[in-house]
Amino acid sequence: MSTTGGFEMFVQDRTGGNIQVLDGYVKEILAKAAERKELSAMRSTINTNVPQFLINVDTEKAKSLGVDTADIFTTIQATFGNTYTNDFNLFGRTYHVNVQSDSTFREGTENYNDVFVKSSEGRLIPISSLASIKRIVGPSIVQKFNMFQAAQISGQPSPGYSSGDALRIIEEVAKSVLPNGYTIAWSGTSYQEKLLEKSGNTAFIYAIIFVFLILAALYESWTIPFAIVLAVPFALLGAALAVYFRDLQNDIYFQVGLVTLVGLSSKNAILMVEFAMQKLHDGYSLIDATIEGARIRFRPIVMTSFAFIAGTLPLALSTGAGANSRHIIGTTVVGGMITLTLIGTFFVPLFFYLIMKTKEKFTKKGVVHDS
Repeated sequence: MSTTGGFEMFVQDRTGGNIQVLDGYVKEILAKAAERKELSAMRSTINTNVPQFLINVDTEKAKSLGVDTADIFTTIQATFGNTYTNDFNLFGRTYHVNVQSDSTFREGTENYNDVFVKSSEGRLIPISSLASIKRIVGPSIVQKFNMFQAAQISGQPSPGYSSGDALRIIEEVAKSVLPNGYTIAWSGTSYQEKLLEKSGNTAFIYAIIFVFLILAALYESWTIPFAIVLAVPFALLGAALAVYFRDLQNDIYFQVGLVTLVGLSSKNAILMVEFAMQKLHDGYSLIDATIEGARIRFRPIVMTSFAFIAGTLPLALSTGAGANSRHIIGTTVVGGMITLTLIGTFFVPLFFYLIMKTKEKFTKKGVVHDS
């Protein structure tokens, strides 16, 4: 979609393994992604080299001495950090009360042996006899995504590339690195973009169906609309070729352009078919009505089509911020209209003639009864 919005994803560990292993895979993904020109500003939130203290509590010993493990952690927190107690009101203001040891007590673990916790019997038990403490390095935050241990990766597409390009490339990189048990999950706008990635195809199909049904109601016939709808493939061919030769991607903007072409191609075909139908009602033969409709409507169709192409060219050739999205939709529409005008316009009268001729044959046999 956007060329500036970036993308966001999580690398999930579904094996329940060590977070250090997950960190290694994330670093490998970032290293390979840095080699791709389509990606920039790659980063991750995971950091497993943060200095920490590991406290191991002997729960069995604490239980035998009548010490609650929650009291042990609360005491350690209040001594080496701080713990919230309550609030009090003074002069119309509310103040938080936090219990915290003096700064000299919190400078290191040297005073660990001087910290005591009260047992259920009222005795003071040294914490050093109940818990061991040692220095380690580990993650500052252990993230979970969809209940699995995960690490977030984010980045942006490089100038000239869309977020659709970035999603495709980072997905390829991740799949080349991650083994079984590790997978990626999209989040934020990236998730929405992946979710709607194939919705354009559905919208395109519905657009053709609605156009066909509207034309069937307009002409009170199930056969005449085929002469109009059959012009759509010429526009699709031109759009696909234009996007291919400009090395653009099949993204949401391309799909929006296809939906636009459904209406534009139908409009051009309607001009010819409508005039040919009028000539049929005036008593012309089928071949004469078809030729007359094509002759009279050819110039207006070409003029309006090339006027539309000229108006859309700035989209296909634009520069600056967001130019990539404009390139795709502009190229799609321009390419589709060129092939529709230069090729499809000549086939619409043929489709109309063949369909009406077939309808006449079946009508004489009593098979077709629509108007």
